[in-house]
Amino acid sequence: MTMGALAPPAVSATAGPDTTRSGLNALVHTDGVPAALASVQARDGRVRTYTAGVGDLATGAQVPRDGQVRIGSNTKTFTAVVVLQLVGEGRIGLDAPVDTYLRGLGRGDGIDWHRITVRQLLQHTSGLPNYTKYLSDDIRSYDPRELLDLALQHEAEFDPGTEWAYSNTNYVVAGLIVQNITGRPLAEEIDRRVIKRIGLRHTYFPAPGEVAIRERHPRGYYQDAAGAAPIDATEWDPSWAWAAGQIVSTNSDLNRFFTALLAGRLLPKAQLDQMRTTVPASYPFPAGARYGLGLVSTPLSCGGVYWGHGGSMTGYETRGGATQKGRAVNVAVTTQPSQATRERMDGIVDATLCR
Repeated sequence: MTMGALAPPAVSATAGPDTTRSGLNALVHTDGVPAALASVQARDGRVRTYTAGVGDLATGAQVPRDGQVRIGSNTKTFTAVVVLQLVGEGRIGLDAPVDTYLRGLGRGDGIDWHRITVRQLLQHTSGLPNYTKYLSDDIRSYDPRELLDLALQHEAEFDPGTEWAYSNTNYVVAGLIVQNITGRPLAEEIDRRVIKRIGLRHTYFPAPGEVAIRERHPRGYYQDAAGAAPIDATEWDPSWAWAAGQIVSTNSDLNRFFTALLAGRLLPKAQLDQMRTTVPASYPFPAGARYGLGLVSTPLSCGGVYWGHGGSMTGYETRGGATQKGRAVNVAVTTQPSQATRERMDGIVDATLCR
């Protein structure tokens, strides 16, 4: 079924600024995404939620209010928080080489674990090639070491610490460090140290082989080319993303996460300061964005910045973050959109936070 065959999408919201509501309408009617969802958190903690479009192209079902989505690379911030908690506990050194904590990783062309530090992993300055460029089209389960081995078949992009380039491989290695130091699966550490600690009731790291989304959610769609019929990708195995992008959450839980992080509820001040020490970043982030340790600062048109990450996962895209003053917004759509649509999503975040 093509999106054009559906009835005009409905829009719902509890209350709130028209900029958010009209922005979601534009994503559906102009950009053609199947569904768009948003959650806005005010400084006093009040939450407003919005939906537009349809939650299931096959049935025309409504978009569930604040439904669960795959949050993609927002997962990196969760992983970085756990690493930095271990730094605060004296169990990891930010500027220690990776092979201090992991032995026998294997070496690739120009890849030397004596020269790559934990900080460089978290900040994408390691030079490690991005394994996602080389994944096959197979929809199957992946082991984290398999993802790393795929990256190691390719040449380093640059010498550690000399440049910045986004690479999911960095966070696979960071996740392996967490597991080796704690002796527990990364998913358990994220659940114990982050999700349960701040009460994210609708957030989880899927178990191996778990492909269904647990709670109410819009279906997520994949298009292999512009104008192609959307394919339901909701239950495609997400293990290819692991520590770099596997978590499922809601927009409201993401808002709670980023505001709690900025308020110092997850990290001691020393580690939060390190997390917010940034370098210039480029694609896939907006102009002017800077990358810290799993945390991105993005300039606001009204002055200042907001902190977040954003994420792209098969079938879903999320953009958003929080200000230091406690305002937060996250927007999700149910496909991996074009760059122009991502920019429109960033515009909704900016307009909402600047209102």
